[in-house]
Formats: sequence, C-alpha cells, structure tokens
Amino acid sequence: MANSMSEQERKRIEAVRALCILDTAPEERFDRFTRVVKRLFNAPHAYISIVDTDRQWFKSADGLNVTETPRALSFCTHAIREDQVMVVNHTAQDTRFSDNPFVTGEPHIRFYAGCPLHEANGYRVGTLCITDTKPRDFSDEDRGLLADVASMAEQELASMQLATLDELTKLSNRRGFLHLAEHSSEFCQRLGLPAALMVIDVDGLKP
Repeated sequence: MANSMSEQERKRIEAVRALCILDTAPEERFDRFTRVVKRLFNAPHAYISIVDTDRQWFKSADGLNVTETPRALSFCTHAIREDQVMVVNHTAQDTRFSDNPFVTGEPHIRFYAGCPLHEANGYRVGTLCITDTKPRDFSDEDRGLLADVASMAEQELASMQLATLDELTKLSNRRGFLHLAEHSSEFCQRLGLPAALMVIDVDGLKP
C-alpha cells in the first residue's frame, strides 16, 4: 500500500502516528463518548476508530469485544473521505458493503453512521460511529447530534496531541518521543524488523 499511497494520505498517516494513541489502553474519557452515542441512538455498537495504514484500530468499542479490523473491510475508511457524517441506512443494499464479511456474517451489520474525527491540524484520523444489526433511518437532527459528540471527542484528541508536542517546534516532546519509540520498537520486534535511531542536535534552537 505504501507504494501507491498519495501524499495527502501519507500526511494523514503521519498525523495518526503523531497522536501517539495507537495500541494504547482504553480510557474513560473516550469510553464515555461511545457510551453516550450508544444510548442516545439506542444502537448495539459504538466505536471510536483510528484508521491506520492497513487496519482500523478501536480506541473505544462498546458492544463488541474487538480491538481492530482490517482497513479494507472497514466502513470508517469510507467515512474519513467525507467532511460530514456518513450514513448507510441499509448495508445489504449498498454495493460498497453488501458483500462485506461483517455484513454477510457476524456481527451482521445493517446500518452504519460515522462522523470523521479531526486532529489539531485538520487531518481526518478516524471516526466516532455507531452500527446496528437492522436497517434504520437517520435524520438531520441525528446527524447533528452525532457530530456534536464527535466534536467533543476531537477535543480529547487535541488535548492528547498537545501533551506530546513541543509548543515551539510542534515536534514530539520527551513524552511523545518515548511513546513513539516504545511503539516503534514493539512493532519492529513483532515483525522481526531492524531498527535505527538518528539523533540531531540543533544549536541555538530558540533564536
């Protein structure tokens, strides 16, 4: 996928990695949003998904015991291409999803609504979404409510980002670097890949 990745997508993936959120433990501050929209729309499943290079990873998942799915099968890959809430009223009648394994098999998704989540620089890094096992309507008011909750979730993403970035350079601070280094090291170990570290010292940075 890397060879065919567009420049915009490359920058989006960089924004995802800069959040330092992938593969982190569940947190109540994100779980509250999935809990709220699940109850608000009486939906069996609600997620906060982060769309990585080849997977969809869930920071929060209420209703299903799952942490990630292949990106090629995810509804959220389509949702992050749009600025507004994406709604699929009947997945089995939508040619994009009718043969999706999550539609034809467990959990038999028949409805999807997802609102893109933006990081501080405006890149769409994931979604706040709900799914249902039966087709359903989703009004303009419903779209607005989902977008409102998504906006609050974006504020939490922004607070995470600010906690790991240097205010002057907008590069990773010590906390952000250590998190990225740990994640990269575990990734290389898991795949048996070599790793290297390059250190650059900048004199007179502040001037």
